[in-house]
Amino acid sequence: MNFQLSEKAKELIPKARIVSFAGWQNSHPPDIIQLLQTAEDQGRYLTDADLAPLLAHSSAACVSAAQFLRESAAEIVAEAREQVLAQYPDLTQPGGDLYPPARAEACWRDFWHFLRCITYGIAGGSTEFTSPEGLHYMQLLYRELRVPLDAMVLGLENLKAASLKRLPDRQQTLAPYFDHLLTKLSSFSSDI
Repeated sequence: MNFQLSEKAKELIPKARIVSFAGWQNSHPPDIIQLLQTAEDQGRYLTDADLAPLLAHSSAACVSAAQFLRESAAEIVAEAREQVLAQYPDLTQPGGDLYPPARAEACWRDFWHFLRCITYGIAGGSTEFTSPEGLHYMQLLYRELRVPLDAMVLGLENLKAASLKRLPDRQQTLAPYFDHLLTKLSSFSSDI
C-alpha cells in the first residue's frame, strides 16, 4: 500500500508551522529572535553557537537543558514512540491509523519536531512559542491526514516524561514548556 498525500495536505504542510516568536518582540532583542527564527526556518535544533548568545537573555539552566534535549532527542523520541506503540499495538499494523510505514514515520518525525520546538521555548525562556495560525493549519492537516490525535497527544506526554526523567532537578522549570504544547495539541478537535 502506497502512502500518497492529497493536494490539500500538500497545501497545508508549509502552513502548519507551529512556532512563532512574534510575542517575544518586547522581551528579546531582534538578533536573538532572528537566531531562533533561522533555526526554525531550517527545521533544526539550536547549535552550540546559537545557544551561546542566549545565555545573556535566558538562564544557564534553561540553555543547558535545551542543549541536553537536543543531544538526547533521538533517544527521547524513540522512548516516546515505544510507549505509544505499547499503548496502541495495532497502530502501525495493516488497518491501523499509522499504516503504511510512511505514515508512522511522519508521525515519529512530528515527535522530533515537537521536541525541537519546545527546546526553542526553553532556550529563550518563554513558554509562549507557538503560532495560533500554524497550530490551526496543523489541526487541519491532521484532520486531512486522519492522524490519530490520541496517539499524538500520548506521544507528546511521553516526550515530556522521557525528557523530564533525564533532567530530574529541572522538572518544575521545564514542565511548563511541554505543557504549553500539550494544551495546544489537546485542544484540537477530537473528530480528526
